[in-house]
Formats: sequence, structure tokens, C-alpha cells
Amino acid sequence: MKNRKLKTTLALLTAALTLGGLLAGCGASGAGSAAAPAAQAGSAPAAPAEAGESAVLNVAVIKLMDHASLDEIANAVTAELDSLAQKNQVEIHYTVTSGQGDQSILKQLGDQAIADHVNAIIPIATPAALVSATCAEDSQTPVVYAAVSDPEAAKLTGIPYVTGTSDGLNTAFIMEMMLAQNPDIQKVGLLYSLSEVNSETPIREAKEYLDARGIAFSEQTGNTNDEVVAAATALIAEGVDAIFTPTDNIIMAAELAIYEDLARAGIPHYTGADSFVRNGAFATCGVNYTDLGTRTADIAYEAMTSGMSGLEDYYRMDGGIITVNTETAQALGADYSVFADMGELVEVTTTPD
Repeated sequence: MKNRKLKTTLALLTAALTLGGLLAGCGASGAGSAAAPAAQAGSAPAAPAEAGESAVLNVAVIKLMDHASLDEIANAVTAELDSLAQKNQVEIHYTVTSGQGDQSILKQLGDQAIADHVNAIIPIATPAALVSATCAEDSQTPVVYAAVSDPEAAKLTGIPYVTGTSDGLNTAFIMEMMLAQNPDIQKVGLLYSLSEVNSETPIREAKEYLDARGIAFSEQTGNTNDEVVAAATALIAEGVDAIFTPTDNIIMAAELAIYEDLARAGIPHYTGADSFVRNGAFATCGVNYTDLGTRTADIAYEAMTSGMSGLEDYYRMDGGIITVNTETAQALGADYSVFADMGELVEVTTTPD
């Protein structure tokens, strides 16, 4: 049964997050409304609401943790909820909270959302989606997740009250970018976290790609900021020619702590999202997270007003946007002009926020 599989996956996630020693504490939270203060707990049932002047919809946005990618998605979600409220003349009240990477805090936030009888939960990132889906099992409250890279591997498909957006990577394309920029690559570093379910498939795909071309690779993992720094240092010591990281939230949270060392060592860091690149990584090809957040809010609105029956298991966002950090490229002495022939090219600089 799907619910049993979901609980099994969640149990494994709990163990991984506990092992990782992630940050504790509730962290920052926020609340907003398109027209009025947040609704009282228990004021609205978790059922489709008719759109109209008197309609009030309540949404809980739950981030896995605070970092650039997830913040960008949350901001896009709430901006679109405000836009939808104005366009459809409804009140949409929302709260934005962060679990700080702690499964127990995510569970508390999910349980609170159910107790408050929200009309939908929008969890951001795979661990948050898994916890929210479990919390909503009895109430069947719509869970519309954002940025789950591999919904099938996470066992978030086939659940009638769950849908969302996927930022699944085209791993082979990023490998091709790597080789286009440096055809003489001999060894690639794979840097990721064991606590991120969404890293499993792209890391496997990267290994298969490199094996097929006779290119060596070395794996290093980390579940805390200090462990990620140590893992990056180990890859530098091994003399890898490039490093690949998928859409891994743990590595993303540590990017500002490692990008300068990688650049000084002459090692380009190819990643799964543009937020890494804005925090100092070299390049990526992936989805636009503002677009993803906007689409997620649209799906959540449909779930709240029309029900879940007409929605797909999940919606994969189009990628194809190549983002390069020009400051990092200069530090590396890397010519990225070859990327212009591979897709839409966006140039950014490091913005540590």
C-alpha cells in the first residue's frame, strides 16, 4: 500500500536526518494575507472551497530549511497566492515556516497545519513533502509540494491527496556541459548528502555517465556544514578536475563556505540549481525556481477550489536554463562561451543572502 511505503520512506528519512545532526530550533517564520490577518485555528475545513467574494482559503507553506533556493520558491509561492487572491476576489491567508532541516520540527509544523484546518499544505523540498504527506494522511488535506526532484523514488506518487512540482535534473546534460568546457577531464568529484533522497537518482545517473566514458569519479558526502567543508577539502586534495552536486539542500546550505576554496583550487563546481551558482558555484542547467514556485501556487489553488481529482501525480518543470557565475569563472580562468551554443545562458554574480 502507498501509505505503508510512505511511512517506510519517512522512517528512513528520520534516521538520516538524526544522523546528520542538522540544526535544531524553529527558525524564522512568517505570515501573510492577501486581504486580512491570518485566520483563527480551526476556522476552515480542509475541503474544496468555492471561489467567490466570501471565500477564505488558508495555506501552510513549510520549508525544509532556510536557504536561497527554498526562500526563492517560498517567495514566489506567496506572491502568486496574493495575485490569485486579487484576481479571483478571495482571501488567501498563509503562513511560511521553516523546519531548519529537523524532521521533528517538520512534523510539528505539519501537525499544526492539520490542527488549524488549513485548506492546503505547500511543503518545499522532499523531506518536508514526505512529512507533510504523513501528517495529512487522516484528514486528506491537499499537499501540493514544491521542488521534489524524484517523486517516484520518494514514493510520493499514487497518493490521492498529494501532488506538486518536480525540479528533476537532466544529469547527462550537466555532464555534457562539464566536458564541453573541459574535454580533458580525467576525474570528477561527486559531492552530496546521504540524507537527501532527491540526490540518489542524479548521483546514480552521473556514475553511469562517467563509467560509460571511462572517466574516474570520487564520492564525498556530508550531512552538516562542517562535514560538507571537509568533503570538499578531500576532493581538492584528490585533485579532481570538476565537482558535480545535484539539487541537494545540505550542500546548497554550505555553498558559501566552500566555493572560494574550490575556485582557488581551479575546480569548477557544477550544481543542480541556480541558487548554488548565485552563492558561488560555477554553473548549472536547471529550472527557474521562481517559475516553479508560481506554478506550485497555481496547482494548490486549483486543489483548494476544485479538488484533487483532476490533478496529475506531479508536474515536471521545464529546465534548459544555463546559469554561470561570472566572478567564479574569472577566478577559475574558465571560458564558458561554449555554453552559449547549448541553451539559454544567464550570467550572475555571487550574492551571499
